[in-house]
This record gives sequence, structure tokens and C-alpha cells, in this order.
Amino acid sequence: MKLGIDIRDLRTSTTGQKTYLEELCLAFKKQSGKDLQICLLDTSIPAFRGNSKFIKILEQINLHFWKQCVLPVKAALSGCDVLLCTDYFVPYLHLGYKTVTVFHDAFFFENKEHYHPLFIWLFKHIALPSAKRCAYIIVPSDYAKQQVIRYYTCLPVENIITIHEGPKTLAIGEFITATDSILDRLHLSDQPYLLHVGVMNKRKNIPFLLRSFAKFLEKGYQYKLVLAGSLQTSQYISDAQNILDTIKAYHLEEEVIFTGYLSNEELSLIYQHAAMYVFPSLNEGFGLPVLEAFRFSLPVLVANNTCLPEIGGDAVLSFDPQNEADLLAALSMVADNPSVRDQLSQQGKKRLQDFSWDETAKKIIRLLSGR
Repeated sequence: MKLGIDIRDLRTSTTGQKTYLEELCLAFKKQSGKDLQICLLDTSIPAFRGNSKFIKILEQINLHFWKQCVLPVKAALSGCDVLLCTDYFVPYLHLGYKTVTVFHDAFFFENKEHYHPLFIWLFKHIALPSAKRCAYIIVPSDYAKQQVIRYYTCLPVENIITIHEGPKTLAIGEFITATDSILDRLHLSDQPYLLHVGVMNKRKNIPFLLRSFAKFLEKGYQYKLVLAGSLQTSQYISDAQNILDTIKAYHLEEEVIFTGYLSNEELSLIYQHAAMYVFPSLNEGFGLPVLEAFRFSLPVLVANNTCLPEIGGDAVLSFDPQNEADLLAALSMVADNPSVRDQLSQQGKKRLQDFSWDETAKKIIRLLSGR
């Protein structure tokens, strides 16, 4: 089988979607041999980056010209048996190959107000009709499958397949070669801190975390809160102003630390030195940071909703993401009890064994080859 993989998304994506494609390509490479050939398909036209409406429209034209005109021809000329796209959009045309897409979630219809109307139109009129013709639609969790079936009703249910993801590859312990300069720069070398990793858009529920953290400090705990990731996102999903207003209202300017963009080595250090990981999101398709936190033996606290209980299993401490007292109680329990911290850490290591990108790649290969 010759498997073509659209890797154009590596040029534009910066979050979990990029991690998915990067890690999957590396895992497929390990599996390649006489029964599996991997063909990476990319465009020669650069992606258009910028914040102006003109540039964004131009990039959408660029993207869909690649998806619907150039990519189908490239896949056919390369002799691909299957073409895999991991960013929702696949070619509508099938030129001698099957198509497979990945739907990471159903956010575009669950919260249409968080996206530009043009993107919603393109998703409805291009992504969904093309996905309907796919041999398979891969989703990362049973919860994501449930939501995709619920909101994208045109898709054939029998073709929607759950295949879990794995953790981002990050160095641990002695394998980290970077200096601790990031910890020094952020004044975290000798300071315990709670950690959240990810873009700070509306569904991440960061203002709730800030309010709960303020009450945590009022009880006398000496921690910082580190928010690792970009504060500014697209205007439709950005929660930046709400986050900054909450910090000001609760006088948390000296207690909350924004890291901005971090390299993988810097992110490894931030994970490695954290006291606990807190994930108060209101909606997730998979929740990669849960596995990343497990990998660094952190106690993990997650919202008791969407896919997070499915991914965390019995290795997480859950809370109601709309009840500040509930999160406060969970934070206090972890901070006050070394035995709870150790138990969560050990359970996280065990739970992590159920997830790997190598296993993700193997399951996709078995699915595509009919084994």
C-alpha cells in the first residue's frame, strides 16, 4: 500500500493539529517497508501569513486550490492508494485513490460564533461533502465521535472510527540539553507553580481558572500560575481581554506568568518543574496536554466533561469547570497531601502506557489495509 500524506498543514498550524501531523509522520516512517510506502505531499506555493482580511482570504484561496486542484493530481501521479489529510479538508475528487480525513472535534458547528463566517461556509460546502466521500473519518476519542455524529449529520456513521493519539515527543530529565534559563527568566527556579499549556481561547476557560487560583492564594498557598502558550489568538476565539481583565480584578499581576511561545526544550523544562497540571477546558476533542503531563509524572486535574475523563481515566482528579469551590478543593487536596500527589503521578505513568503514536500509526495502517 502506498499512503500519501498531505503535509501542507505543517506550514500553517501551530497547535495540537501540527503535533498530530508531525508525530504521525514520524510513526508512519517507522512502519514503512515493503508492505507500506509513505509519500509526503506538499505544495511549492508558500502559505500566506498575516492578520489583514485580504491576506486571510488569499490564504483560503491558496489552501483550497491546493486541496481541490493540485493535491489530487499529485496523489494520482505519485501512485497513492490512499490519501490522508489530517486537517478536516480532503480532495473531493478521487483519482484512483481512497481518501481518509481526520476530524479532531466538532467545534466548527458546536460554537459557530468562534469562527469566521467564511470558514464556516467553506467547512459546510467543501469539508463535509468531501468527508462524506471518504473511506474513513478518523476521530481521536469516543467523545469526539459522538459530537461529530451529532453535529455533522451528513456523514456516514459507519465510516467514523475512533483512534486515540499519543503524547507530544518532549525530552525528559537528563535528556534535556537546554539550560534552565527559561526558569530563571520567568523566576521559577525555586518557585512552585500550577501549569496550564495551550492557546488561551474561549473554550479553555482560563478566567475560571484565574478566579479559582485567586481563592487558592487567599487560603495561604504560595504558588504561581504559569500559562504556557499564546495569549493572542484569532479575534473570534480569543479570550485575551477577559483573561487580562480577570487578572486585574483579582490583583494577580505578580502571581500569573505568561510564557509566550516556547521551544520544545523550554516546554519540557516548564513541565518538569511544575507542581501540578490543571486543565479546566469546557470542550476538548482529545486533550494532548493530559498525556504530556502524565509523561512528566505530574498530578493532573481536569474538568469532568467532554473527552477528558475518557483520556484521563482513573489517573486524574476531576472537578466541575463551572464551580470554583470544586476546583479549589481539588487544588488544596493535591497541595496538602504528598500521598495524593504520588498516587496521581504513578497512575498517570500507568495510564500513559495506553497511548502512543506508534500504536496510533499501526491502527490506522490496519484500518486502511483491511487487517
